[in-house]
Amino acid sequence: MGEFDLMTGLYVFVLAALAGREVITKVPPTLHTPLMSGANAISGIAIVGAIVVAAKAEGALQVTLGVIAIAMATINVIGGFMVTDRMLAMFKKR
Repeated sequence: MGEFDLMTGLYVFVLAALAGREVITKVPPTLHTPLMSGANAISGIAIVGAIVVAAKAEGALQVTLGVIAIAMATINVIGGFMVTDRMLAMFKKR
């Protein structure tokens, strides 16, 4: 990957992080459950992407980073489902 590709990737990452933070802080509490469901879907896509990247890895470092990415995205999905389930349980009649 060239220097230009690295700078472009870093630029996109920073912009996405800032835009994501701005969007998340503006969400009213009543929309947190639907937002969490959408975030879980995106994290599922991240798992698939991490698997694809790890499958095409050429060195030990790339494989290690791919496995770490898969593990972190999986933890994120599981945690998201747990939080969503807990939030939905608050609305169930007893």
